[in-house]
Amino acid sequence: MAEQHEFKTEVKQMLDLVIHSLYSNKEIFLREIISNASDAIDRARFESLKDPSVLEDSPEWKIKLIVDKDAKTLTVRDNGIGMTAAEVEKNIGTVANSGTKHFLENLKANKEELPPELIGQFGVGFYSAFMVADEVTLITRRAGDKSQGVKWISKGDGFYTLENVTKETRGTDVIIHLKDDETEFLEEWRLRNIVKKYSDFVEHPIAMDVEHQEPVKDADGKEVKDADGKPVPPVVSIVEETLNSQKAIWLRAKNDIKKEEYDEFYRHLSHDYQEPFETIHWSVEGQAEFKALVYIPQKPMWDMLVQENRPKGLQLYVHRVFITDTCEQLLPRYLRFLRGVVDSADLPLNVSREMLQEARALTIIRKNITKKVLDTLADMLKNAPERYDAFYTSFGAVLKEGLREDFENTEKIQNLMMFHSTTLEDGKRTTLADYVTRMPETQKEIYYLTAEDLVNAKNSPQLEAFQKKGFEVLFLTDPVDEFVIPSIESYKDKPLRDISKGDVDLDTEEEKKAKADERKAAEETNSALVAKLQELLKEKVSQVKLSNRLTDSACCLVDAEWAMSQQMQRMMKALKQEVPETKQILEINPAHPLIAALRDVLAKDAESPKLADYAKMLFDSARLMANLPIDDPRDFAKQIASLMADSLK
Repeated sequence: MAEQHEFKTEVKQMLDLVIHSLYSNKEIFLREIISNASDAIDRARFESLKDPSVLEDSPEWKIKLIVDKDAKTLTVRDNGIGMTAAEVEKNIGTVANSGTKHFLENLKANKEELPPELIGQFGVGFYSAFMVADEVTLITRRAGDKSQGVKWISKGDGFYTLENVTKETRGTDVIIHLKDDETEFLEEWRLRNIVKKYSDFVEHPIAMDVEHQEPVKDADGKEVKDADGKPVPPVVSIVEETLNSQKAIWLRAKNDIKKEEYDEFYRHLSHDYQEPFETIHWSVEGQAEFKALVYIPQKPMWDMLVQENRPKGLQLYVHRVFITDTCEQLLPRYLRFLRGVVDSADLPLNVSREMLQEARALTIIRKNITKKVLDTLADMLKNAPERYDAFYTSFGAVLKEGLREDFENTEKIQNLMMFHSTTLEDGKRTTLADYVTRMPETQKEIYYLTAEDLVNAKNSPQLEAFQKKGFEVLFLTDPVDEFVIPSIESYKDKPLRDISKGDVDLDTEEEKKAKADERKAAEETNSALVAKLQELLKEKVSQVKLSNRLTDSACCLVDAEWAMSQQMQRMMKALKQEVPETKQILEINPAHPLIAALRDVLAKDAESPKLADYAKMLFDSARLMANLPIDDPRDFAKQIASLMADSLK
């Protein structure tokens, strides 16, 4: 006779939490029930090593999904260890008081050999079935108890019933009576997808009876038709089919895995038709025990471009059971291009899976993965530089983000950075380490220039003095450079310097002394012109000054030392952000013929209206050379045409 029992208060609270608040996807109830079934089989398999009678007459381990659309039930059946009535009350009726937990504790207390890896803590995940069910029935028999079984039934309303029943086989049946609006979980395609997504690599087969239709054919293999010439109805048969692949490739030894198998698994994970660029497979024991199989794709995945959603990088498994593919604690964001699997032996399959940020093991795993990937890239850079360059073309801009996110690995990331520069052929890049080895003795800083693209960088007049001195300048053309590179104050005790900002003084002390009289004369000769240009352009520039960085061009615009760069302003405006108005500094080259001509015009007639026109043209030309828009392109064109006409008279 069935006896009614009332759940304990904490169980009622837990049940309400699971059903209404805890899980974000209802479909994971099947993951939980399958996980429990796999756990039960693992326990039976271990016990059978000591007592072969546990196997009884069914040595083939299996999890079976049984659909009854008429009754609206989904049954998950296993031939695992099963439970006695006392174990049902203890394991199903008490939160975090699992059979597996006590199983391991007893083994440790007895100092016996630990069993094969077991899945999670039995009990809590079981209640997730009530997210989709209005009633759950559990029929179970402990291995070795012959036909004596127990039936547990609950509607999730705070009560459950228990009664003894006859069950011919060991193991457990979980019968889920689905709510009227949850019958999608009776459809073959839905169950296939869920098993493939969450339980594909469970070691034991997950089977289901499926309907197969075969056309009727004659002895010659031709399709049989009726008197009207229509095909005879196909023969319908029910076939048991295994839904999961059972290929936990990451648990196998690397030497036993072919490249083709690695590639196939990568395509399964990423849905990328290409082969992976790099495959990294390793295992760790110690503070945290886990196995990882990590891939670097050939090219960025589409989800890297979608800012609203976190890319689905590494999948987290616990003992081969899928937990999540969006675990932010598993991987730093600047490595979000990675794809792969991490399988932990230290994380429980219980309620805490929804609160993974609190798991200490994940912190250890994250550090290990980060170190392994950065070390792999460093080896690639050293031993296969052309291959690394291909990687950097695809993912260098993302990798740089680590300079602002991962201070623990700043030096490693700095060593992996690559840049185009003034001294390299088109398409070639240099590391900071190689740049430093090429620095002349007189060069004390690492120079760089930010620009929208390589063409604009190479055409910048701000390079002139550096090229004349033989000082290499790095080109920073990734949008992220503006955000991350200023965070690098120095590299190998060499300060990094943006050549588009502040004053530039490239001369040694001896050169300064030799040029002192020349500079003083230039300042005196041009003081009136500088003052006049400052007056005429006071609404457009913050200052006009003589330049130390120009050798060929007449003028250029530079930013103040701590001002927001023009490139940063462009990006902020593109993001619809407010950008404070800042005026640049106009530098003029006192040795340029145009500047000399302006001095002559000023000397002849300080009030000449031509000076205002020339000043504006000088400013506009500096804007154009900096790839910046000018206020009135049409007026600028008219002034150019007028000057050309005057010169041709």
